[in-house]
Amino acid sequence: MFPEYARSVWDGVIGQARAVEHLGRAAGASVHAFLFVGPPGCTKDEAARAFAALLLTGHDDPDARDARLALAGEHPDVREVQRAGARISAEQVSDIIRAASLAPVEGSRKVMILHEFHLLDATAAARLLKTIEEPPPSTVFIVLADQVPPELVTVASRCVRIEFASIGVDAIRDTLTHEGVEPGTADLAARASEGNLTRARVLAADPGLMERRAAFAAVPTRLDGNGATVVALCTELNALIEAAGAPLAARQAEEADALEARVAAAGERGSGRKQLEERHKRELRRHRTDELRSGLAVIAATYRDALVDGRLPRPEAAATAVHRVHRSLEALDRNPNESLLLQALLLDLPALPS
Repeated sequence: MFPEYARSVWDGVIGQARAVEHLGRAAGASVHAFLFVGPPGCTKDEAARAFAALLLTGHDDPDARDARLALAGEHPDVREVQRAGARISAEQVSDIIRAASLAPVEGSRKVMILHEFHLLDATAAARLLKTIEEPPPSTVFIVLADQVPPELVTVASRCVRIEFASIGVDAIRDTLTHEGVEPGTADLAARASEGNLTRARVLAADPGLMERRAAFAAVPTRLDGNGATVVALCTELNALIEAAGAPLAARQAEEADALEARVAAAGERGSGRKQLEERHKRELRRHRTDELRSGLAVIAATYRDALVDGRLPRPEAAATAVHRVHRSLEALDRNPNESLLLQALLLDLPALPS
C-alpha cells in the first residue's frame, strides 16, 4: 500500500520538481504569458491545467470546483486550443485573438492554453505577437511547445519560459506501478517509452510490446543482402506497428463514448467532436512514428552490442550501421514515407551472424 499524502493539483505532473517549484512561486504574482517547453509526454500539458487551476483558485486544492474543472479541461474560463491542421494557421490565430479579448465567463481571470505551438507558422506568429505581448488584463497565456523553432523565438521572448525534461525511467515505472500495472510490465513499458509517460501508459496495456522489440532486435540477423528479404521484413514490422495502435484506439473509443454521453445530456453545440476526431488522428500518427522510432533504436542497440561482443569481422561495419540508423531516426522528424525509409535503411545495413 502507498502511504497517505495530501492531494495536490500537481499530482499529474511527474518528474518535474523544478518546473513545479517555479510555477508555484509564479502563481502568486502571475505575469501575462508563460512558455512551457519540453518533449512529448513530459506532463507539461498536465502542468498547464494544474497551473490554470492554481491561477483561478489561488490555492492548491484539487477538489475545489474551479480546480476540478480546470484539471479535467472543462472550465469555462480555461480555453484550450489544439491545432486544426498540420500547422497552426493565421486563421486559427485570429480565433485565439478574439477569444483572448472576451471577458471571463465566471471569475476575474481567464487562461488560454495553446498546445503544440512549435507548429506555429511564421505569419501566424507575427499576428499573435502583440496579443501575447499585451493581452487583456484578465487573460493569462500558457503556450506549450516541444521545442522553440525560429518562428517562435520572438513570441518566446515575451513569455516566462519553464523547462520540462524527459521523465526518467524510474519515475515512469513508479507511476505505472502506482496506477496498478504489474511491475515487470511497468519496467518494460518505462524503458521502451523514451521518457514519454503518455506513451508508457499505452505500452503498458499492449501485450505485443515484447514481440515487437524482439522482432526489431532480430532484424540484423535476418538480413542476407536480398531485396525480397527486406520487403518481407518490412511487411512484418509494419504489421506489428499497425497492431500496436490497438490499445490507443481503445482508449480513444472510450473518450469518444464519453463525448457522445455529454452531447446527449447537454446538446451538440460546442461539443468539440471535430477537435476530438482530429486529435485522435494526430495521436495515432504520432504513435506509429514513435513505434518505428523505438524499433530503430532497438536495431541500433543490437549493432552496438555486436560491436562490443566482436561479432562482426569488420568492427567498423557495426559503427557504420549505428550511424545509418541514427540518420534514419533524424529523418523521421521531416515526416517521410516511413515504409520507404525503413526499406532503404534495411537494404543498407550489414547482416549479423545469428
